[in-house]
Amino acid sequence: MRKREKMFSLFLACMMPASVLLTGCGGSQENSGKIEIELVHYKPEAVDVFEQLEEKFNSTHDNIHLTIESPNDAMTILKTRFVREDYPDIIGIGGDINYSYFIDSDILADVSDYPGLTEINPGYVDILEGLEFVPTEGTYGVPYVANAAGILYNREMFKEHGWEIPTTWDELMQLCGTIQSEGILPFYFGFKDTWTCLAPWNALAVDLSPSDVCQQVNAGNATFTNEYRETAEKMLQLLQYGEDGPFAYGYNDACTAFANGESAMYTIGSYAVPQIKSVNPDMDIDSFVMPGSESPDGNTLNSGVDLQFCVTAECENKEAAYEVIDFLLADENVQAYLDDQNAVPCKTGNFNLAPNLDGMKEFIASGNMTDYQDHYYPSEMAVDAQIQTFLIEQDVDAFLAKFDTDWVRYNRDIIQMVEDYNKQNGNQ
Repeated sequence: MRKREKMFSLFLACMMPASVLLTGCGGSQENSGKIEIELVHYKPEAVDVFEQLEEKFNSTHDNIHLTIESPNDAMTILKTRFVREDYPDIIGIGGDINYSYFIDSDILADVSDYPGLTEINPGYVDILEGLEFVPTEGTYGVPYVANAAGILYNREMFKEHGWEIPTTWDELMQLCGTIQSEGILPFYFGFKDTWTCLAPWNALAVDLSPSDVCQQVNAGNATFTNEYRETAEKMLQLLQYGEDGPFAYGYNDACTAFANGESAMYTIGSYAVPQIKSVNPDMDIDSFVMPGSESPDGNTLNSGVDLQFCVTAECENKEAAYEVIDFLLADENVQAYLDDQNAVPCKTGNFNLAPNLDGMKEFIASGNMTDYQDHYYPSEMAVDAQIQTFLIEQDVDAFLAKFDTDWVRYNRDIIQMVEDYNKQNGNQ
C-alpha cells in the first residue's frame, strides 16, 4: 500500500458524505498571465482579516494572484480534496494530529529551504517536529501564530484583594482556599461542553508528564497509567474550587460568568478572551501559566501552533508560494492578525501582544513552551468526553486503564509504524 493510501485509510471515516465529494472548494480564476496561488485555511473566524490580506496582496503584486478560501469544516474539505488529488498550493492548518497524517502521506512539501524560517521562534519549529509519528527529514510547516493556555484571572479583583500569582501547585491550592474563604468562587469551568475539559488537562499535563509521552507510549516505553496519574489527581483537586454542577454549564456560560465577576479565575486559553470581552469589554484580564509543578522551574507554558502555512507537494510554483508566505509574515500583516485574533506570534520580533498575555510573555520570549497533549490524540478516541466522564465518576484507576486500552485500539497503525521504524533503525 502506498504511503498516501495508508494515511487516507486512517481518516476516511471522518469524511463528508459521498455527495459532497463532488463539490469543489472554489472556482478557477481567469487571469492575464499571473501565477495563481490558492490558500485554504481552517480559521473561518479569521475570514475578515484574511479577506483584507488577500486584497492587499493582490493590489501590491503584479505577477501573482492570490485566492484565500475560508471554508467552514475546512479539515474535512481538505481531506476530501486530497482524496480527489485536488490540492491547494498552500494550506493553513493547526499543529495537531492532522498535520502528522499529512506528513506521513507525503502531501506536504519540505520547506526547510524557505529563508523565512530563520525568523520563526525555534520553540514552535520544535513543536511541529515533535508531531511527526516517526522522525522525518525536513521541515513541513511555517508556524504563523500560536495560542497560550493556562489560567485567566481578573486582574482588578486580584489587585483589590492583594492576591499573589501562584508559581507552584501548593501556592495555587492555598490561593484557591483564600479566595473561597472570602466568599468568592475561585474558578468557573463550564464542563458541559466536553472540549473545555481539555483546557486544564493540557495545562497540567505539560507540567507533569514528559512532552513526548505519546511517542513514548507508541514506542512501548511508557504507559498513561503511570504518566498521567498526577495530572488526573490534580484535575480532581481543581474541581472542588469550581461552580456547583460544572457539567450543567457550557463554554459560553463560563465566559459570561467570568466576565461578570462570578469567579476570580478561569482555566482556559487566550482564545477565550474575545468571547469574554464581548460580554464585558472593559474587563481587565491577565493570565499566568498553570503552576502544576511543585517547583516554579518545573512549569512550562502550554502553547501550540494554532496556524501554520504548509506548501503542498503538488504546488507547481513553490517560489510564488514562498512569496505569499513572505507577505503574510511581514511584521505589519502579522500584527494585523494578532490584533484581530488575540493570538501569539510565532515570528520573533517586537510585536504588540494583548494585555491578557502579560503574565506569559517571559515564557514566550524564552521559548519555555510545550505543545498541547491533545494535539497527539486521535479524534476517534474522544479524550475530551473521557475526561468529562472521569471528572463525573472520579475513578482515577478506571479512567487511566481505559485511556491505555483505547490508545492501543485507536493508534494501532501508528504503533506498528513506530515499531517498524525502530526495527529498521536499530532502536530496538
